[in-house]
Amino acid sequence: MSSKKLISSIIEIVLGVVLLVCGNLHVIDAFWSGMGTALVFVGVLYLIRSIRYTKDEKYKEAYDTAAKDERNRFLAMKAWSWTGYLLVLLFGVATIVFKIAGYEELMFFCSYTVCLILVIYWVSYFILRKKY
Repeated sequence: MSSKKLISSIIEIVLGVVLLVCGNLHVIDAFWSGMGTALVFVGVLYLIRSIRYTKDEKYKEAYDTAAKDERNRFLAMKAWSWTGYLLVLLFGVATIVFKIAGYEELMFFCSYTVCLILVIYWVSYFILRKKY
């Protein structure tokens, strides 16, 4: 872990607090206030992890080993692959369901999302094919 992640955690916490305060003062709506809560929570968790990483040598060694382990990288890539595949299927089914139910806006959102994911996939595929 680097000092960049530590700084990122602090920025997340500060931004989260700003959003929470603005939400409580009714400057912004509840959505952004909720986003602030999430940012504070994530920032604190990353900050705790960064501090533990710098102070606990066993944790640091285990973290570094896990980050560099080829099996973990393979599993992470496989999980992303499954996630993308299942998301395309889910949004494809949702497109049909929303069309039948008469929710045109949601149907278009789901169908355009599937199209966007497929375009990103093909662009990525052609870039990676040239690279490897």
